Amino acid sequence: MPPKPTRGEYIETETGNKVSRRAYIQGTQNIILGGKTIIQSECTIRGDLHRTAPSSSSSSSSSTATGGDTQAQQLSSSSSSSSNRHPPQPTPQQNVAVSIGRYCILSSGCVLRPPCKTHRGVTSYWPLKVGDHVFVGEGAVIEAASIGNHVRIGAGAVIGRFVIIKDGVRVVDGCVVPAGMVIPPFSIVAGQPGQVVAELPEGELDTLDLRELYRSIG
Repeated sequence: MPPKPTRGEYIETETGNKVSRRAYIQGTQNIILGGKTIIQSECTIRGDLHRTAPSSSSSSSSSTATGGDTQAQQLSSSSSSSSNRHPPQPTPQQNVAVSIGRYCILSSGCVLRPPCKTHRGVTSYWPLKVGDHVFVGEGAVIEAASIGNHVRIGAGAVIGRFVIIKDGVRVVDGCVVPAGMVIPPFSIVAGQPGQVVAELPEGELDTLDLRELYRSIG
């Protein structure tokens, strides 16, 4: 359960996103929020790590971290201008690096950054797509390719590069999911390295609905 925020902690956008004033968000123009998502303090989202067109020389400076955190206020304007829950098609000038669905909770200290590959000294990034009703625990690190709907990722968990998590999955605290793993729906994943240890119990899917938790924060 995320810690209860202090008064005035969040900036709320027109689409109901609640963004902590102490979140670290870079590349806001490359981040899409579907609405009613909570981004807590010290959460880091790396929208500056996005895929660029090979012919675009002007985009090279934004394909890697440049240092300095973008203020959370900038995300407010970029997210409120997009009420569509599905990200637009990326262009060479503006690529979607991170897209997040509705009713997601990104807890304090977690990190979301797009997965990457390095070939012949060149690092390329792919989009990170997060579905609806996804809870990311404190201090978790996410470099997945996609995360489905109604997923809970425990505190301190590490989701490796290009992992695909299907709907209705629970990743336990401290689990390390290896790169490239595909987690089937309605699974419980644990261990280091992570592996499927059980099926999600009947009825637990209802507990992964985050609407009540959203209303209780901020």
